[in-house]
This record gives sequence, structure tokens and C-alpha cells, in this order.
Amino acid sequence: MFFYRLLACALLPLVASVATAQTPVRGGTAVIVVQADPGHLNPGISTGSHVHAVADSLYNALIELDRDLKPQPDLAQRWTISERGTVYTFKFAPNVKWHDGTPFSSADVKFTFEEVLLKHHARTKAGIGAVIASIETPAPDTVVFKLRKPYGALLQLLNVTEAPILPRHLYEGKDPLTNPVNAKPVGTGPFKLESYRTDQQVTMVRNADYFKPGLPYLDRLVFRVIPDAGAQTLALMTGEADYLGLVNAADVERLRANSDLTLAQTAFGTGGGNCITTLSFNLDRKPLADLRVRQAIAHAIDREQILRDVQFGIGRVASAPISSGLPWAHAPGALSRYALSTQRAAELLDAAGLAPGADGVRMTIDLTHFPTFNRIGEVIRGNLAKVGIRVVQKPLDRAAFIEAVFAKRAFDANIISYCNGADPDSGVRRMYVSDNIGAVPFSNAAAYRNPEVDKLFAMAAETDDYAERSRHYVAVQKLVADDLPYWWMVETVVTTAWRSRFRGWQPWSGQVAERAWMSP
Repeated sequence: MFFYRLLACALLPLVASVATAQTPVRGGTAVIVVQADPGHLNPGISTGSHVHAVADSLYNALIELDRDLKPQPDLAQRWTISERGTVYTFKFAPNVKWHDGTPFSSADVKFTFEEVLLKHHARTKAGIGAVIASIETPAPDTVVFKLRKPYGALLQLLNVTEAPILPRHLYEGKDPLTNPVNAKPVGTGPFKLESYRTDQQVTMVRNADYFKPGLPYLDRLVFRVIPDAGAQTLALMTGEADYLGLVNAADVERLRANSDLTLAQTAFGTGGGNCITTLSFNLDRKPLADLRVRQAIAHAIDREQILRDVQFGIGRVASAPISSGLPWAHAPGALSRYALSTQRAAELLDAAGLAPGADGVRMTIDLTHFPTFNRIGEVIRGNLAKVGIRVVQKPLDRAAFIEAVFAKRAFDANIISYCNGADPDSGVRRMYVSDNIGAVPFSNAAAYRNPEVDKLFAMAAETDDYAERSRHYVAVQKLVADDLPYWWMVETVVTTAWRSRFRGWQPWSGQVAERAWMSP
């Protein structure tokens, strides 16, 4: 039934660690490198990887996904599906408590979905939000999801990255975006917050009352904020850090040569998976509202150069709006008409009435992005200069980016890594449906509206027949490739590295360290 269980998301080892079966040892501290300060520790209001990379270790969800994306128990010990796939009943594991000692209950689940996730989490709002009819709490250890129609993707969207459960007693009646608890979180997860020093580090300690017997093994996690890629690699190589969840592509070969390290590649990392680095156009602004201008930009950007010079060949040029990591939904060749051609780009700009001035410039646009996309922005700026488009790069931190792009819509174009996730109804739908335009981070940045696309996504969500769903998603990709609200550039692959004395990391999971341990 679930074709995406067959996805190539399992870890691909680059360096084999010692393959001896050992009993996990309790104790020790692991230092984990993160690329940016999370800003807050509430993963229920963000899809940002910098938040989930840290905060997911503090929380749980109803289910967790194994490396094959199969649902496994987390807060929910078991579940049943009835009424032709429209009723999901979850029974919780016993003795679950929040870090402050308050008992966990079904009321926390109902509150989290209704008041947080379905309002502020872009992927969950776009996916599950469209099918939930009601959430009922018949007992403290039982929650029932009643759907308007069958929704085969539901279980895959209930993990800690997509649906972390928050404590009702600390959030009820307060704005989840500004609640001070976001900086002093209380979860049910394997680790508890000890301290949070902005732009420096987040320290967690083992949750001795964790409801999963024997877990976690480590005593402490230290998340060190190191923005510079070179400094991240150096910290790992010198032993100052033990785990790096996102290796700079330029450093893969150097780390691979280090016998003290283990490397692995996966399509999934903290915050999501099957990600495509994407150029978003503001369809409310001229001249980008003109399809010919967007087509010209697509023809002018050298995506092979981005893959080669920025990603060092790790990944692939996008061939369709849905990632090839979701092969049953992917439409190979959907973007083939936009081959690299400065001549065709110039012809389209001429047709749009954008003649070059005396200085050769036809138009100027701003390009908003996180600082991590500086080099991609530089490639785009150089490419577009060849056809008379002047690009002004505007690197912004996360808060300023979200404000500019999603709240104020004060941008011409931007770069976002849109993660397609385990199912298009979550990671893809949010980018295109018209009811997902607004201030929710990483939703429909282009403000794209197409009633036929809305209809196709709705039909795809109503069935668990994957042949039928595939037909709908292929039709979506044809339409959005015609309308070009975005330009899909490079599918990224995550390279993870850790010191080989550590075992049990789960790079595909939000709770990467739940089962990690340090060998003697």
C-alpha cells in the first residue's frame, strides 16, 4: 500500500564503521554541530531544519518512522484503522510524563493539533489540515482522529518532524509563536533542556523518567552553534565535535579519508527530506508576474554549474517539480523544455518588452535567501547578468527572511530548500495550494493560485490507490511546469559524519541521538 516505504532513503555508508555487535554502553556526552542558532525550541511552529535539528530531541510524536519510513510506536503504543480508513484510534504507551512531571494525556494531542500544528506548521497544515474532521479524546490514554475522507498518508505524517506534541498546560491560552516556553521547552522526549545560550550552544541532559525503558544511553547532548562550514569540519576532525548532520559538500572527500570518522548519505535529515533547492518568484510583482520573464530566468540559470561548483556533484539537477526520491509521484522530464540557453532567455525577455539599456541591463531584481545560499545566489547572479538581469543578493537571517517573504511579501525572488518529505501531500502540496498562502513559514511563497492544481491535490489526498495518486501528481507537475511559479534547481543529498566510537545514531530521524551510545 505504501509505495514510499520502498524509497531510497536508507543510509548509504561512505565509510564503514567497525561491524561488531556490541551491547550499548550507558553514559557519555555527545557534541553535535548545528549550523545556526535555532532561535526558539518549538518545532510545532516551524519546518526549519535549524529548529528541528535541536528541538526534536526534546519531544515525541504519535509515531516515529524507521529508516524505511515504516511507522513505528512512539507516544502511541498501538493503533487501529476503521470505518474504511476514516477513523484512526491511537493508544498511548504507559507512564508518559512531561519533563516537569505533569502526566501526558490525549488532551495534549488534541490541543497541539488544533491550536498549533494545523495553524502554524506549513506541511502539517497543508496536508493533515485538509482532511481532519475532528479529534476526540475518549480517555486520557486514547485519541481518535476522524477524517472527512480516507487519507493514506496520515501515519507517515505523524512523526516528530511533522507533528511534535506540545504540553497543553504550558501553551493553552497563549500565543505559541511568542510563548516564553519556546525558549525553555518542556517535552516528553529522551533529553531535557539544561541550558540555552543564544548563538553558542544548547545543552540537554538525559531524561531519567523517559517512558521507553533503558533509553537514552547518553548522559548529555551539547549542540554547538558553528555557522562557518570550514569551522564545522575542523571541529569534527579535531575531536571537538562528535556529530555533524550536514557536511559541507566541499569537505566530503577530506572527511572520508579520516579513519576515525563514519560518513553516510541520505535523502532525509533533520527538518525533512527529499529536498529541492528552489527559486521562488513573487507572482504579485512585475515583471516577474510575466510568465515569459520567469521562463527566461529558467533558461538562463545553469543548474549543472550549481551542482558542480556549489554542491561538488553531490545531488542531482531537478528534472521535475516533485523529487525523484518519491519515484511513484515523480514525473521525469517535466522540466526538459527549459534547457540552458542564453539565446532563448534573451528572446523571451525581448518578447516581454524588456530591452537592454545602454549599460546592457534589462531589469533589476532582489534575491532574498539565507546566508547558507550565498554561493548559489552568486551563481544565479552571474548567470542572469549574461542576459541583462541585474541581481541584488539580500542574505537574511531566519526571522528576517520569514518576515520579508511570508508576512510582508517584500521580495522579487528567493531561494528556499523545499523538502518534499515522505509524501507529496505534506511536503509538496504546501507550496502550491491557494489556501496555504500567508504568514505560515515555508508555505506557498510564490502566492501561486490555480484552481485545477488545488483540485488535483485534493483528489490525490482522497485515495490510497497509488496509481491514481500518481496520475494526479503527474498532472500537477505538468501544470506547474507550464505556469512556472518556481524554478526547481537541484535535489540535495545530505551527508552526515560522526566519530566512529559513537554507535546508534539515527540520521533519518528527528530524534537522532535517542539510541546513540559511545563505545569504550
